[in-house]
Amino acid sequence: MKKLFALALFAFALHAQAEEPEQQQPEKQKSTIEIPAWVKNIKFSGFAMFQYQAEDKEGDKHNEFNLRLMRLIADGKIGDVNWRAQLQGSSNAGPGNPTVMLVDLFAEWNKYKFLRIKVGQFKRAFTFENPTNPITQGWYSYAMVINNLSGLGDRSGEKASGGRDIGIQLQGDFLKNGEGRELLHYQIGIYNGEGINQKDKDNKKDIIGGLWVMPIEGLRIGAFGWTGTRADMIVGSHTDANGKVVNELASLRKNRYALSAEYDKDEYTFRAEYIHSQGWGSGKANDNNVNYALGDKADGWYAFGIVPVIKSKLHAKARYQTYRDNKQWDRMKTMYEVGLNYYFCKNMQLNVEYGRVNDRTASKHNYNFFDAEFDIRF
Repeated sequence: MKKLFALALFAFALHAQAEEPEQQQPEKQKSTIEIPAWVKNIKFSGFAMFQYQAEDKEGDKHNEFNLRLMRLIADGKIGDVNWRAQLQGSSNAGPGNPTVMLVDLFAEWNKYKFLRIKVGQFKRAFTFENPTNPITQGWYSYAMVINNLSGLGDRSGEKASGGRDIGIQLQGDFLKNGEGRELLHYQIGIYNGEGINQKDKDNKKDIIGGLWVMPIEGLRIGAFGWTGTRADMIVGSHTDANGKVVNELASLRKNRYALSAEYDKDEYTFRAEYIHSQGWGSGKANDNNVNYALGDKADGWYAFGIVPVIKSKLHAKARYQTYRDNKQWDRMKTMYEVGLNYYFCKNMQLNVEYGRVNDRTASKHNYNFFDAEFDIRF
Protein backbone atom coordinates (compact mmCIF):
# COMPACT_ATOMS: atom_id res chain seq x y z
CA MET A 1 0.00 0.00 0.00
CA LYS A 2 2.79 2.39 0.91
CA LYS A 3 4.53 1.51 -2.35
CA LEU A 4 1.36 2.31 -4.32
CA PHE A 5 0.96 5.68 -2.52
CA ALA A 6 4.61 6.56 -3.25
CA LEU A 7 4.18 5.70 -6.91
CA ALA A 8 1.02 7.88 -7.09
CA LEU A 9 2.85 10.87 -5.57
CA PHE A 10 5.74 10.37 -7.97
CA ALA A 11 3.37 10.26 -10.96
CA PHE A 12 1.54 13.42 -9.80
CA ALA A 13 4.83 15.29 -9.38
CA LEU A 14 5.92 14.32 -12.87
CA HIS A 15 2.58 15.49 -14.30
CA ALA A 16 2.73 18.81 -12.46
CA GLN A 17 6.29 19.39 -13.63
CA ALA A 18 5.26 18.67 -17.21
CA GLU A 19 2.42 21.24 -17.05
CA GLU A 20 4.42 23.99 -15.32
CA PRO A 21 6.24 25.34 -18.39
CA GLU A 22 2.95 25.68 -20.27
CA GLN A 23 1.36 27.54 -17.37
CA GLN A 24 4.33 29.89 -17.10
CA GLN A 25 4.33 30.80 -20.81
CA PRO A 26 3.83 34.56 -21.24
CA GLU A 27 0.59 35.77 -22.75
CA LYS A 28 0.64 36.38 -26.47
CA GLN A 29 1.13 40.08 -27.40
CA LYS A 30 -2.06 41.80 -28.46
CA SER A 31 -2.07 43.01 -32.08
CA THR A 32 -1.98 46.83 -32.59
CA ILE A 33 -3.07 49.01 -35.53
CA GLU A 34 -0.36 51.36 -36.75
CA ILE A 35 -1.87 54.69 -37.92
CA PRO A 36 -0.10 56.07 -41.01
CA ALA A 37 1.75 59.37 -40.55
CA TRP A 38 -0.35 61.12 -43.22
CA VAL A 39 -3.51 60.32 -41.23
CA LYS A 40 -1.97 61.74 -38.06
CA ASN A 41 -1.13 64.92 -39.99
CA ILE A 42 -4.76 65.66 -40.92
CA LYS A 43 -6.13 68.76 -39.18
CA PHE A 44 -9.80 69.70 -39.13
CA SER A 45 -10.96 73.29 -38.73
CA GLY A 46 -13.62 75.71 -39.90
CA PHE A 47 -15.41 78.97 -39.30
CA ALA A 48 -18.86 80.52 -39.42
CA MET A 49 -19.90 84.11 -40.22
CA PHE A 50 -23.20 85.61 -39.04
CA GLN A 51 -24.26 88.93 -40.53
CA TYR A 52 -26.68 91.83 -40.06
CA GLN A 53 -27.06 94.46 -42.80
CA ALA A 54 -29.15 97.59 -43.26
CA GLU A 55 -29.39 99.94 -46.25
CA ASP A 56 -31.63 102.92 -47.04
CA LYS A 57 -31.27 102.91 -50.82
CA GLU A 58 -34.25 104.57 -52.51
CA GLY A 59 -36.71 101.89 -53.62
CA ASP A 60 -34.71 99.09 -51.97
CA LYS A 61 -34.56 99.79 -48.25
CA HIS A 62 -33.91 96.73 -46.14
CA ASN A 63 -32.42 95.38 -42.93
CA GLU A 64 -31.86 91.69 -42.34
CA PHE A 65 -29.97 88.97 -40.53
CA ASN A 66 -28.01 86.59 -42.71
CA LEU A 67 -25.89 83.47 -42.43
CA ARG A 68 -23.08 84.73 -44.64
CA LEU A 69 -21.24 81.42 -44.85
CA MET A 70 -19.79 78.43 -43.02
CA ARG A 71 -16.77 76.38 -43.99
CA LEU A 72 -15.44 72.98 -42.95
CA ILE A 73 -11.77 72.41 -43.74
CA ALA A 74 -9.45 69.41 -43.76
CA ASP A 75 -5.71 70.05 -44.22
CA GLY A 76 -3.06 67.38 -44.49
CA LYS A 77 0.49 66.55 -45.49
CA ILE A 78 1.96 63.53 -47.26
CA GLY A 79 5.73 63.83 -47.58
CA ASP A 80 6.47 67.05 -49.48
CA VAL A 81 2.85 67.46 -50.56
CA ASN A 82 0.26 69.57 -48.69
CA TRP A 83 -3.42 69.09 -49.49
CA ARG A 84 -6.72 70.74 -48.61
CA ALA A 85 -10.42 69.91 -48.93
CA GLN A 86 -12.92 72.64 -48.07
CA LEU A 87 -16.73 72.64 -48.06
CA GLN A 88 -18.84 75.78 -47.87
CA GLY A 89 -22.43 76.43 -46.93
CA SER A 90 -23.94 79.86 -47.54
CA SER A 91 -27.16 81.70 -48.30
CA ASN A 92 -25.90 83.08 -51.62
CA ALA A 93 -28.89 81.61 -53.45
CA GLY A 94 -31.29 83.59 -51.24
CA PRO A 95 -33.30 83.09 -48.05
CA GLY A 96 -34.59 79.55 -47.66
CA ASN A 97 -32.44 78.37 -50.56
CA PRO A 98 -28.92 77.82 -49.20
CA THR A 99 -26.06 76.43 -51.23
CA VAL A 100 -23.55 73.78 -50.15
CA MET A 101 -20.58 73.14 -52.39
CA LEU A 102 -16.99 72.01 -52.61
CA VAL A 103 -14.84 75.13 -52.84
CA ASP A 104 -11.28 73.79 -52.51
CA LEU A 105 -9.74 70.45 -53.36
CA PHE A 106 -6.06 70.62 -54.21
CA ALA A 107 -2.58 69.28 -53.53
CA GLU A 108 0.66 71.28 -53.64
CA TRP A 109 4.21 69.96 -53.91
CA ASN A 110 6.37 72.14 -51.63
CA LYS A 111 9.82 70.56 -51.67
CA TYR A 112 11.48 73.67 -53.08
CA LYS A 113 10.60 77.22 -52.10
CA PHE A 114 11.51 78.53 -55.55
CA LEU A 115 9.16 76.04 -57.29
CA ARG A 116 5.86 74.87 -55.84
CA ILE A 117 3.29 73.04 -57.98
CA LYS A 118 -0.43 73.10 -57.14
CA VAL A 119 -3.13 71.05 -58.90
CA GLY A 120 -6.89 70.89 -58.32
CA GLN A 121 -9.48 73.55 -57.54
CA PHE A 122 -8.23 76.64 -55.73
CA LYS A 123 -8.02 80.44 -55.78
CA ARG A 124 -6.98 82.02 -59.07
CA ALA A 125 -3.55 83.66 -59.11
CA PHE A 126 -5.03 87.14 -59.60
CA THR A 127 -4.71 90.15 -57.22
CA PHE A 128 -3.55 90.26 -53.60
CA GLU A 129 -7.07 90.38 -52.16
CA ASN A 130 -8.67 87.42 -53.96
CA PRO A 131 -6.66 84.72 -52.09
CA THR A 132 -7.41 86.34 -48.71
CA ASN A 133 -9.64 84.32 -46.39
CA PRO A 134 -12.96 86.17 -45.82
CA ILE A 135 -12.64 85.87 -42.04
CA THR A 136 -9.24 87.60 -42.08
CA GLN A 137 -9.98 90.02 -44.94
CA GLY A 138 -11.44 92.46 -42.42
CA TRP A 139 -14.52 93.80 -44.25
CA TYR A 140 -18.14 92.87 -44.85
CA SER A 141 -17.12 91.75 -48.34
CA TYR A 142 -14.26 91.87 -50.79
CA ALA A 143 -13.97 95.15 -52.70
CA MET A 144 -16.51 95.64 -55.50
CA VAL A 145 -13.86 95.44 -58.20
CA ILE A 146 -12.57 92.14 -56.75
CA ASN A 147 -16.10 90.70 -56.68
CA ASN A 148 -16.80 91.71 -60.28
CA LEU A 149 -13.44 91.16 -61.98
CA SER A 150 -11.80 88.33 -60.06
CA GLY A 151 -14.35 85.52 -60.33
CA LEU A 152 -16.35 85.98 -57.14
CA GLY A 153 -19.50 87.28 -58.86
CA ASP A 154 -17.95 87.95 -62.19
CA ARG A 155 -18.98 90.54 -64.81
CA SER A 156 -18.29 87.96 -67.53
CA GLY A 157 -21.38 85.99 -66.47
CA GLU A 158 -19.66 82.91 -65.10
CA LYS A 159 -20.99 81.11 -62.04
CA ALA A 160 -20.15 82.88 -58.75
CA SER A 161 -16.97 81.01 -57.91
CA GLY A 162 -15.32 82.60 -54.88
CA GLY A 163 -12.38 83.54 -57.09
CA ARG A 164 -11.63 79.87 -57.84
CA ASP A 165 -11.11 77.65 -60.87
CA ILE A 166 -9.78 74.19 -61.73
CA GLY A 167 -6.24 73.92 -63.06
CA ILE A 168 -2.53 73.84 -62.30
CA GLN A 169 -0.31 76.58 -60.88
CA LEU A 170 3.44 77.11 -60.51
CA GLN A 171 4.77 79.59 -57.96
CA GLY A 172 7.86 80.34 -55.96
CA ASP A 173 10.08 82.83 -54.12
CA PHE A 174 13.70 83.55 -54.99
CA LEU A 175 16.56 86.11 -54.95
CA LYS A 176 17.52 86.16 -51.26
CA ASN A 177 18.99 89.25 -49.65
CA GLY A 178 21.70 89.31 -46.99
CA GLU A 179 19.16 88.44 -44.30
CA GLY A 180 17.99 85.33 -46.16
CA ARG A 181 14.61 86.81 -47.14
CA GLU A 182 13.40 86.35 -50.73
CA LEU A 183 12.81 89.54 -52.69
CA LEU A 184 10.82 88.24 -55.68
CA HIS A 185 7.72 86.07 -56.05
CA TYR A 186 6.18 84.68 -59.24
CA GLN A 187 3.08 82.62 -59.99
CA ILE A 188 1.44 81.40 -63.18
CA GLY A 189 -1.62 79.21 -63.58
CA ILE A 190 -3.56 77.48 -66.36
CA TYR A 191 -7.29 76.99 -65.68
CA ASN A 192 -10.48 75.76 -67.36
CA GLY A 193 -11.79 79.33 -67.30
CA GLU A 194 -15.32 78.32 -66.27
CA GLY A 195 -15.17 78.82 -62.51
CA ILE A 196 -15.88 76.55 -59.60
CA ASN A 197 -16.84 72.88 -60.11
CA GLN A 198 -17.09 73.35 -63.89
CA LYS A 199 -15.53 71.44 -66.78
CA ASP A 200 -13.98 73.32 -69.70
CA LYS A 201 -16.76 74.07 -72.20
CA ASP A 202 -14.72 75.29 -75.16
CA ASN A 203 -11.31 73.55 -74.77
CA LYS A 204 -9.68 76.97 -74.37
CA LYS A 205 -7.75 77.67 -71.20
CA ASP A 206 -7.36 80.80 -69.08
CA ILE A 207 -3.78 81.83 -68.28
CA ILE A 208 -3.15 84.02 -65.21
CA GLY A 209 0.20 85.21 -63.95
CA GLY A 210 1.62 87.52 -61.32
CA LEU A 211 4.98 88.92 -60.27
CA TRP A 212 5.81 91.02 -57.23
CA VAL A 213 8.79 92.44 -55.39
CA MET A 214 9.24 92.50 -51.60
CA PRO A 215 11.88 95.19 -50.99
CA ILE A 216 11.29 95.40 -47.22
CA GLU A 217 9.64 93.03 -44.76
CA GLY A 218 5.84 93.27 -44.94
CA LEU A 219 5.75 95.21 -48.24
CA ARG A 220 4.94 93.76 -51.66
CA ILE A 221 4.32 95.56 -54.95
CA GLY A 222 3.09 93.56 -57.92
CA ALA A 223 1.29 93.23 -61.22
CA PHE A 224 -1.00 90.54 -62.66
CA GLY A 225 -2.24 89.55 -66.11
CA TRP A 226 -5.16 87.36 -67.20
CA THR A 227 -6.21 86.20 -70.65
CA GLY A 228 -8.89 83.65 -71.46
CA THR A 229 -12.44 83.06 -72.69
CA ARG A 230 -15.99 82.80 -71.40
CA ALA A 231 -17.80 79.92 -73.16
CA ASP A 232 -21.46 79.48 -74.17
CA MET A 233 -22.34 83.17 -74.18
CA ILE A 234 -25.58 84.04 -76.00
CA VAL A 235 -24.52 86.56 -78.63
CA GLY A 236 -27.77 86.55 -80.58
CA SER A 237 -30.65 84.38 -81.77
CA HIS A 238 -32.46 83.35 -84.94
CA THR A 239 -35.60 81.49 -85.95
CA ASP A 240 -35.07 78.12 -87.60
CA ALA A 241 -37.16 76.51 -90.37
CA ASN A 242 -39.62 75.18 -87.79
CA GLY A 243 -40.22 78.62 -86.31
CA LYS A 244 -38.24 77.84 -83.17
CA VAL A 245 -36.00 80.53 -81.68
CA VAL A 246 -32.43 79.23 -81.44
CA ASN A 247 -29.74 80.95 -79.37
CA GLU A 248 -26.42 81.64 -81.02
CA LEU A 249 -23.56 80.70 -78.68
CA ALA A 250 -19.93 81.79 -78.79
CA SER A 251 -16.80 81.89 -76.66
CA LEU A 252 -15.87 85.49 -75.90
CA ARG A 253 -12.36 86.58 -74.99
CA LYS A 254 -11.50 88.42 -71.78
CA ASN A 255 -8.24 90.21 -70.98
CA ARG A 256 -7.46 91.74 -67.60
CA TYR A 257 -4.61 93.24 -65.63
CA ALA A 258 -4.17 94.39 -62.05
CA LEU A 259 -1.69 96.66 -60.27
CA SER A 260 -1.31 95.97 -56.55
CA ALA A 261 0.51 97.19 -53.43
CA GLU A 262 0.28 95.99 -49.84
CA TYR A 263 1.96 96.49 -46.48
CA ASP A 264 1.08 93.93 -43.79
CA LYS A 265 3.09 93.73 -40.57
CA ASP A 266 2.52 93.90 -36.80
CA GLU A 267 -1.30 94.12 -37.24
CA TYR A 268 -0.99 97.10 -39.61
CA THR A 269 -2.51 96.33 -43.02
CA PHE A 270 -2.67 98.72 -45.98
CA ARG A 271 -3.66 97.59 -49.46
CA ALA A 272 -4.53 99.25 -52.78
CA GLU A 273 -5.34 97.67 -56.16
CA TYR A 274 -6.52 98.72 -59.61
CA ILE A 275 -8.08 96.25 -62.09
CA HIS A 276 -8.93 96.78 -65.76
CA SER A 277 -11.02 94.35 -67.84
CA GLN A 278 -11.68 94.11 -71.57
CA GLY A 279 -14.25 91.64 -72.88
CA TRP A 280 -17.99 91.33 -73.40
CA GLY A 281 -20.14 89.88 -70.66
CA SER A 282 -23.56 89.90 -69.01
CA GLY A 283 -22.45 92.28 -66.28
CA LYS A 284 -23.43 89.88 -63.48
CA ALA A 285 -22.75 86.33 -62.31
CA ASN A 286 -24.73 83.27 -63.40
CA ASP A 287 -25.97 84.88 -66.64
CA ASN A 288 -24.76 84.02 -70.15
CA ASN A 289 -26.70 86.72 -72.04
CA VAL A 290 -24.31 89.33 -73.43
CA ASN A 291 -25.24 92.84 -72.30
CA TYR A 292 -24.05 94.92 -75.25
CA ALA A 293 -25.25 98.14 -73.61
CA LEU A 294 -22.46 97.85 -71.02
CA GLY A 295 -19.73 97.81 -73.61
CA ASP A 296 -16.66 95.59 -73.40
CA LYS A 297 -14.63 97.43 -70.74
CA ALA A 298 -14.81 97.80 -66.95
CA ASP A 299 -12.46 98.86 -64.18
CA GLY A 300 -12.26 99.71 -60.52
CA TRP A 301 -9.97 100.37 -57.61
CA TYR A 302 -9.84 100.41 -53.82
CA ALA A 303 -7.55 101.39 -50.95
CA PHE A 304 -7.88 100.58 -47.27
CA GLY A 305 -6.06 100.66 -43.95
CA ILE A 306 -6.57 98.55 -40.82
CA VAL A 307 -4.59 99.60 -37.72
CA PRO A 308 -4.48 98.37 -34.10
CA VAL A 309 -6.05 100.58 -31.45
CA ILE A 310 -5.49 97.95 -28.75
CA LYS A 311 -3.01 95.33 -29.92
CA SER A 312 -4.64 91.94 -30.66
CA LYS A 313 -7.95 93.29 -29.30
CA LEU A 314 -9.35 96.25 -31.25
CA HIS A 315 -8.64 97.45 -34.80
CA ALA A 316 -9.91 100.57 -36.59
CA LYS A 317 -10.40 100.56 -40.36
CA ALA A 318 -11.24 102.78 -43.33
CA ARG A 319 -11.76 101.92 -47.00
CA TYR A 320 -12.43 103.81 -50.23
CA GLN A 321 -13.55 101.85 -53.29
CA THR A 322 -14.95 102.48 -56.78
CA TYR A 323 -16.28 100.22 -59.54
CA ARG A 324 -17.33 101.20 -63.08
CA ASP A 325 -19.13 98.35 -64.86
CA ASN A 326 -18.63 100.01 -68.28
CA LYS A 327 -15.60 102.19 -67.50
CA GLN A 328 -17.80 105.30 -67.74
CA TRP A 329 -18.20 107.88 -64.98
CA ASP A 330 -21.99 107.94 -65.32
CA ARG A 331 -22.20 104.35 -64.02
CA MET A 332 -19.64 104.69 -61.25
CA LYS A 333 -20.41 103.27 -57.78
CA THR A 334 -18.27 104.50 -54.87
CA MET A 335 -18.24 103.57 -51.18
CA TYR A 336 -16.57 105.35 -48.24
CA GLU A 337 -16.37 103.01 -45.24
CA VAL A 338 -15.21 103.19 -41.62
CA GLY A 339 -15.46 100.60 -38.87
CA LEU A 340 -14.03 98.60 -35.98
CA ASN A 341 -13.00 94.97 -35.54
CA TYR A 342 -13.10 93.65 -31.96
CA TYR A 343 -11.51 90.32 -30.97
CA PHE A 344 -13.08 88.65 -27.92
CA CYS A 345 -10.37 86.00 -28.24
CA LYS A 346 -8.31 84.39 -30.98
CA ASN A 347 -11.32 82.45 -32.30
CA MET A 348 -14.14 84.97 -31.89
CA GLN A 349 -14.57 88.47 -33.34
CA LEU A 350 -17.12 91.20 -34.04
CA ASN A 351 -16.78 93.47 -37.10
CA VAL A 352 -18.90 96.59 -37.60
CA GLU A 353 -18.80 99.23 -40.32
CA TYR A 354 -20.69 102.16 -41.75
CA GLY A 355 -20.58 103.09 -45.41
CA ARG A 356 -21.70 106.11 -47.39
CA VAL A 357 -22.55 105.06 -50.94
CA ASN A 358 -22.63 107.13 -54.13
CA ASP A 359 -24.24 105.08 -56.91
CA ARG A 360 -24.78 107.02 -60.14
CA THR A 361 -27.01 104.26 -61.55
CA ALA A 362 -29.53 104.67 -58.68
CA SER A 363 -32.46 107.11 -58.78
CA LYS A 364 -31.11 108.71 -55.61
CA HIS A 365 -27.35 108.58 -55.83
CA ASN A 366 -26.42 108.78 -52.14
CA TYR A 367 -27.51 106.41 -49.37
CA ASN A 368 -26.25 104.78 -46.17
CA PHE A 369 -25.07 101.27 -45.46
CA PHE A 370 -24.40 99.41 -42.19
CA ASP A 371 -22.99 95.94 -41.58
CA ALA A 372 -22.21 93.92 -38.42
CA GLU A 373 -20.69 90.45 -38.41
CA PHE A 374 -20.05 87.93 -35.65
CA ASP A 375 -17.42 85.37 -36.66
CA ILE A 376 -16.20 82.24 -34.91
CA ARG A 377 -13.44 79.76 -35.70
CA PHE A 378 -13.41 76.16 -34.60
